[in-house]
Amino acid sequence: MIDNKNRQKQYIGIALLVAILTIIPFFANSFMLSVLILIGLYAIVTSGLTMLMGYAGQISLGHAAFYGIGAYSAAIVTGTYGLPSILGILTGIVIASVIAVIIGIPTLKLKENYLALATLGFGIIIFVFFKEFKELTGGLNGFFGIPSFEILGFAFNTDMRFYYLVWLILLLSILFSSNIIHSRVGRALRSIHGSDIAANSIGVNIQQYKLQVFVLSAIYASISGSLYAHYVSFINPELFTAMESISLLIMVVIGGSSSIWGGMIGAVVYVLLNEGLKDLVPMVLPSVGGEFQIIFFGVLLVVILIYMPQGLAPALGKLWNLISFSGKKEQPSIKKDETNVSAGGSK
Repeated sequence: MIDNKNRQKQYIGIALLVAILTIIPFFANSFMLSVLILIGLYAIVTSGLTMLMGYAGQISLGHAAFYGIGAYSAAIVTGTYGLPSILGILTGIVIASVIAVIIGIPTLKLKENYLALATLGFGIIIFVFFKEFKELTGGLNGFFGIPSFEILGFAFNTDMRFYYLVWLILLLSILFSSNIIHSRVGRALRSIHGSDIAANSIGVNIQQYKLQVFVLSAIYASISGSLYAHYVSFINPELFTAMESISLLIMVVIGGSSSIWGGMIGAVVYVLLNEGLKDLVPMVLPSVGGEFQIIFFGVLLVVILIYMPQGLAPALGKLWNLISFSGKKEQPSIKKDETNVSAGGSK
């Protein structure tokens, strides 16, 4: 009974979120829409990274590389060869998947800091590739003239159209991730996160599941990168540095890796704070440059790890339970029943 009510609350929350996201563009200016699009793009990446970190327990500092692979695949396929946009995204997915398998097989045998360093090294290698292969990527000068995203002749060439596209893909990716997490695969991932030895003892193929979720998270990043390239129509290697991977990691930690919604929550908080600091810092500290933002997010990361190690998602979930329908009535009744049972047991 309680599970059904909790499920109803989740459905109500999702329906409310969809309704809000649907009407926002009618009241937002172009700047607000661009910020929301950026949030959606980051959230697609972090929703995959949340599965990898929060459920499989694997840390990656190289996902900006997969983000860049998707971006450059879309740029080259559509900008250089003039092929349809969907082929650019599919090309990015295939390349990201193959590279994720090649990189994942050896690196996912490592643990904790060694895994983080290995994925960081992979990200640096891909960044150097983007920078040095100038004939293909344009090098540091960048890749210009990327066309708008099109499906069956319909062009997403306005901010409003692209906003709906990005957030639709984001919600579908979260729904897909949720189905995986609540399936047999999700239970296997949680067992791996808890203990590799215990998971192996009950017959879980640890390396296979780690590799599968790593490849899936790389696909998410590639799709987001492809969409980003079509949106901004210009990319260069500086957009896909190791610092970008660290920013993605910060988003997951802020939102909470233990919740499938944590990646989206972290992306919202990170982008809004980042945009706010761009305007606030020059007013308060005119002599301080953009490095202050890095310091601020570093301090914020430490504070959250100390006081809210599960991130913001669990706290927001509790808040939703308090304000949702019949949320206040359920908890006292459960506690009352528990006290009655304990009292009866003591007798």
